[in-house]
Amino acid sequence: MASDTAFPGGQVHGTHRFARVGHGPVFWLLFWVVALAAEFGALLPVLFSNGAPVEAIDVAFRLIGGSFAACGLIAWRRRPDNHSGLLMTITGFAFFVSPLLSQLDWPPAQVVALWLPDLWVLPFVLLVLTFLTGGRVRTTTDRVLAGAVLLELAVLAPLFLLFGGVPGNPLALWPHERTAEIVDVAQRATLLAAVAGTAAVVALRWRSASTPGRRALVPGVAGAACLLLFGWLLAAQFLTGEKSMLLLWIGVCSLLTVPTAFLAGLLRSRLARGGLADLFRGLRTLQPDDLRGALAKALGDPDLVVGYATTSGAYTDLDGSPVTLPGAGTSQSVAGVERDGSRVAVLVYDRSLDDDPELVDAVTAAATIALENQHLHTEARRRLAEVEHSRERIIAAGDAERRRIERNLHDGAQQGLVTLAMQLSLIQRQIRRDPTDAEQLVTSASDQLARSLAELRELARGIHPAALDQGLDVALEALATRSAVPATVEYAAGPRLPQPIEFAAYFVASEALANVAKHARAGVVTVRVRRDGPMAVIEIADDGVGGVDPAAGSGLRGLTDRVEALRGHLTVVSPAGGGTVVRAELPA
Repeated sequence: MASDTAFPGGQVHGTHRFARVGHGPVFWLLFWVVALAAEFGALLPVLFSNGAPVEAIDVAFRLIGGSFAACGLIAWRRRPDNHSGLLMTITGFAFFVSPLLSQLDWPPAQVVALWLPDLWVLPFVLLVLTFLTGGRVRTTTDRVLAGAVLLELAVLAPLFLLFGGVPGNPLALWPHERTAEIVDVAQRATLLAAVAGTAAVVALRWRSASTPGRRALVPGVAGAACLLLFGWLLAAQFLTGEKSMLLLWIGVCSLLTVPTAFLAGLLRSRLARGGLADLFRGLRTLQPDDLRGALAKALGDPDLVVGYATTSGAYTDLDGSPVTLPGAGTSQSVAGVERDGSRVAVLVYDRSLDDDPELVDAVTAAATIALENQHLHTEARRRLAEVEHSRERIIAAGDAERRRIERNLHDGAQQGLVTLAMQLSLIQRQIRRDPTDAEQLVTSASDQLARSLAELRELARGIHPAALDQGLDVALEALATRSAVPATVEYAAGPRLPQPIEFAAYFVASEALANVAKHARAGVVTVRVRRDGPMAVIEIADDGVGGVDPAAGSGLRGLTDRVEALRGHLTVVSPAGGGTVVRAELPA
């Protein structure tokens, strides 16, 4: 993954999401010690009851705090970027406040114990509402619902203690039964409204969520169901005046298991490792058409879209259809896939998966590996095709060269030697009859022999130029001397090049000069040879009409094959009306 990259609509996906906020071992050890001490303190009346009757429901209720605190600390340590673990921990400690303070024989502690038995509701409601946003309040509705709970805790609860005649309440300064009943109704109504509103919001979000979103929302649904149970219990107690022990036990038991559901939801990436293992095992043989399906299965998002970057900066799918990146406020997010510092693709996935950055990161890494593997296979196939075409052209060029040599031998030197043999036969007969005519025949035969030798030398020069034995500079000077267009040679002094390199450079110059004479209509041509680091560079530049198409003729293709066979590179720059430059770079 590369550094943070902004996408249209403000979407950002980068490695910073996976960085952990570092807390040392002492920090976590301290919290675990405090949690264990609080749990032990809350259970003291149960462990040391001194014969007093112990209610099982009280034991279960005191264990809820330990369940939330333990799961919350694990989630907070494992996912410090997500505040849900912190909210779980706060909820757990909130359960301990009243049981611990009620044991102190100190009036202010007794007041707080009577005041805050429902303190856990506030962080729990926030946890349920913000589980998909990493424990961060994002909407006005969430703020209103949390504010309703805060109103009950901070205003209505202390008002009830002021007017209510609760046994052992040092804060009952103005006992007034009617006022206490009104405040009690307001308390219950406020809590019921907050609980019902929270459940309704979660239900609406579930209904509008995608499949991955619903899967991520399961812990929130479980928490909302627990809140509804306690709301039902509160309403039933208010209407009947009696507490339903069945409902209370169901609510308490559900609260005991809810922290585990939240913890599992926060650590979904570990549960998805099996799918990732299958994905990574299949990367080596994964075909382009199967990539999207494999990534969607591993990510758990059947609507995943893979967009491939184009040269224009847009994105398309495999069929060439445009892929539009989601904007702000949509239900989708974007992750970039990069290779060699440039973005080659994007993954458009359900926003709910942002709460599981490790899973998104792993799937994105798998996509990077798969695309790199596909790129390597494509490059290998392209190079193999080039090699095959090059071999075909080399074989065809070799066959054509053999036919040319055969034709030249047959039409040139061979015919001359046959003529010479006939003339020698005539000379043999003529000597006996007329020595004068024989002398003329000898002269003619000598001329024919000289022409045949010249043709053979020219043919041999095309196969292997003898001038190369004296060095590339001498051979190029010889080429320039024979050039139909006035040519000059600029040769940088230095050690001799390897023989195959000199041979290739000579034929590049020879073919380029031949093309200049045939097509360029040039007035002058220059051949330059120099060293450029580990490479030898030969350039043939003319001032002709230009407009050469390197792919149009077999001569330049043959030169390209010869140069690339030596791990070199041939380029032709030929703008219309601007002359032509043939440049070959060969390893020196």
